[in-house]
Amino acid sequence: MALDLFRIDDRLIHGQVVVGWGQPCGIGFLVLVDDEVARSDWEQELYRMGVPPEMDVFFDSVDTAVRRLPEYRNDRRVGMLLTGDIQTMERLVERATDIRAVTVGGVHHKPGRVARLRYVFLSPEEEARLRALEGRGVTVIAQDVPGATAMPLDHLLRGDGTG
Repeated sequence: MALDLFRIDDRLIHGQVVVGWGQPCGIGFLVLVDDEVARSDWEQELYRMGVPPEMDVFFDSVDTAVRRLPEYRNDRRVGMLLTGDIQTMERLVERATDIRAVTVGGVHHKPGRVARLRYVFLSPEEEARLRALEGRGVTVIAQDVPGATAMPLDHLLRGDGTG
């Protein structure tokens, strides 16, 4: 199957990723792309504690993720790549031109953000970044769990389904 799922989730590795996506999709490995986490053994250990033993987890900076993407794509297991923010995913897409789809899975409330869905709050700058991703030919959807309806970016930005 290989690395097919590219997800933006500010909580990175948590139950919804491991159980909600991992089990139904048969995920065998996770790639967490975050420059700070990639430099911190302590943070990596914290994230490892949330991953079952049958699932591998790899920690990369944007630079190392770009170099290792071919390796991840050739893995026979299903994989998911996670970034904690839109900007990191955008940096990855700019350098790894073969990313065709990105799922916005959880961008939670902070000052300056507006609710678009119950699990997605966006600032105007983040909305522009998502539009830029689509402008590069990347399909952007919002979806919290695999069984939920995938919402296209134009519906997300209109705030359809915020209830």
